[in-house]
Amino acid sequence: MSDVIQADKLRLLIERIERLEEEKKGIADDVKDVYGEAKGQGYDVKTMRKVVALRKLDKHVRDEADAMMDIYRTALGLT
Repeated sequence: MSDVIQADKLRLLIERIERLEEEKKGIADDVKDVYGEAKGQGYDVKTMRKVVALRKLDKHVRDEADAMMDIYRTALGLT
């Protein structure tokens, strides 16, 4: 392929990435708005963020993390 065709393909790829990055920013702003709405309705946003993160994990990974947390809490007298 000629350098011109390669340059055009590269430009198109870069432009796609830029559009996706802009969409990602828009989605991040939307997520921020939803958390703000939740906070305004009295929900604890910090806890909601943790729940969202936990829901992303496989059940066995969540179970392992819970078990480890229980062990640490017990060791530190936090139970």
